Amino acid sequence: MARPLQAVFFDIDDTLFSTTVFADKARRAAVDAMIQAGLRASREACLKELNEVIAEFTSNHEYHFDKVIRRLPSVASEGLNPAVVVAAGVVAYHETKWRELKVYDDVYEVLRWLATHEQIVRGVISAGWAIKQAEKLIRLEIYEFLTPHAIYFTDQIGISKPNPKLYRRVVSDLKLDPSQVVYVGDNPTHDTDPAKAEGLIAIRSRRAGRYAAMTGALEPDFEVGNFYELKTILTDEFGL
Repeated sequence: MARPLQAVFFDIDDTLFSTTVFADKARRAAVDAMIQAGLRASREACLKELNEVIAEFTSNHEYHFDKVIRRLPSVASEGLNPAVVVAAGVVAYHETKWRELKVYDDVYEVLRWLATHEQIVRGVISAGWAIKQAEKLIRLEIYEFLTPHAIYFTDQIGISKPNPKLYRRVVSDLKLDPSQVVYVGDNPTHDTDPAKAEGLIAIRSRRAGRYAAMTGALEPDFEVGNFYELKTILTDEFGL
């Protein structure tokens, strides 16, 4: 007998698309553009400083490239207007967004299929700055498959992962039974553990990514290597 299901929620980064691969390509393109604009440093040195800046100030910081220039020896930017060098990096980064920011093919197909089941809430619970995460949904061209009032970004509600209160807040807002809510994410400690702690059905997406080798405190209810496997679970276990 099929289990009852009210909603399916998704993480975004490294679940719907490969944030890890995209970020690496975009950062390399940005560094190359800054060097072409006159910055006197090797690609390796710039990437090293950029990765350190991101680790120290988080990926949401607005002035990564400015800090890279400041951290390099002063001779690297001597005689240059640093704003022009930074602008070259920003433009290259955003051009890479247009080219490379795409969902996995199986993700697009399964989200489109899931959207035909209008009785199921199809949402997002994602950590990060709202405007950046919202931009991803638009650029990935999947917003049309989601339930508009079921999109949650952590900085909008003041609770971030891995706090289980985030998941409690979502099911409470939407008046859902947590035992009938699926959450799909890639991070065992930030997605699986807190979702399971609040009684949700946790499905771990285990593609090659930052957290592929990590384990959490709680076992997910299911693991998938791609969204075709997710579709099979939703069909066989929940009768969609």
